Amino acid sequence: MVISVSFPAYPDCNHRRSKKELTKQIKISFLLINWGIAWIFSMMGRYLRRNQSRGFMLKILVVGPSWVGDMVMSQSLLLRLKADDPNCIIDVLAPDWCRPVLARMEQINQALAMPVGHGALQWGVRKELAAKLSENHYDQSIILPNSLKSALVPWMAKIPKRTSWRGEMRYGLVNDMRRLDVNAFPLMVERYIALAEPATATAANLKPLLRPSLSVDLQQQQQVFEQYSLGANVVAFCPGAEFGPAKRWPHYHFAKLAALLIANGQQIVCLGSAKDTASIEQIKALLSEHERSQFVDVSGQTSLTQAIDILAKVRAIVSNDSGLMHIGAAVNTSMVALYGPTSPDFTPPLSDRAVVIRLIDGYLKVRKGDAEQGYHQSMIDIEPSLVFEKLQAMANQ
Repeated sequence: MVISVSFPAYPDCNHRRSKKELTKQIKISFLLINWGIAWIFSMMGRYLRRNQSRGFMLKILVVGPSWVGDMVMSQSLLLRLKADDPNCIIDVLAPDWCRPVLARMEQINQALAMPVGHGALQWGVRKELAAKLSENHYDQSIILPNSLKSALVPWMAKIPKRTSWRGEMRYGLVNDMRRLDVNAFPLMVERYIALAEPATATAANLKPLLRPSLSVDLQQQQQVFEQYSLGANVVAFCPGAEFGPAKRWPHYHFAKLAALLIANGQQIVCLGSAKDTASIEQIKALLSEHERSQFVDVSGQTSLTQAIDILAKVRAIVSNDSGLMHIGAAVNTSMVALYGPTSPDFTPPLSDRAVVIRLIDGYLKVRKGDAEQGYHQSMIDIEPSLVFEKLQAMANQ
């Protein structure tokens, strides 16, 4: 078989273009090619100059969540980034109230203050912050919140790679966008660490989970124990919880458990913010005079780093689903975590030393229960004797 291929002849220059015009076009083409090559080398030179001082180390800005518990869980993302690239530089942008927790994460280079309040737009403030951040020449931003506003600063700072879940339709703001299947990534911590890896369809494909581990200041720990006359056999209560009383174990149950523990020779320390002081006073009011002498309330009096150090030294923790619960898990202290409407299938304490008590299934989006003082029946049904038994079993291990 013979295949015949014919090529068209060059057109007559008299009909299509003159020799002079053809020469002009060739010169223009060469100029454009030379300009393109020069632009490429210019960009390469800029990249090399930018990276020369840091030895080609990947520089990452993580936009952190707004809540303490979520921030603790986000350390699993930082641990994964460092495990995959020990030389990478990680800065975290976070609200002021979360920054003390970041100070206890050794993976972080800088904890940067987010000057905009939760939910506020403040376009001008964000733009000013982005201008400052652009001077840091980040290679990538990982955005943990799902809101549109949380993606604005990395976009304004012109960070080349901006990784996050789709969230609030953030097309353009996020250019490394993942689509979340909530059933394939049931845990919040899985959704965080997935952003450190190439896109995948399910959490089963992720590398092993690295659990949060906060550092402890031993000198400060000793000082705070002395300041509040805390002994060697202390159990910490964390009776507060955000988003209303439905997540809280009733104060009268805490009081009954305190009486059982004090009778067993233990001391109680109650931690929380100033907002929790009133509910802690309710617990204390139900105790005898002797029991009150072994009951120490430090709510609203300690910094967050002091709370971390206290929780790292106590014998055990009893906590609602709260930020302090996640801190207790991250300092690897024995814990009984009490869940009601919220689910440990989404935000469990990330520790082998935590025992979860929950008597219902599913997830209920309620802030206030129908019972007295807004308590939820699922929390009321958790008896103090059951919690005491769990604590005793931990002590005997």
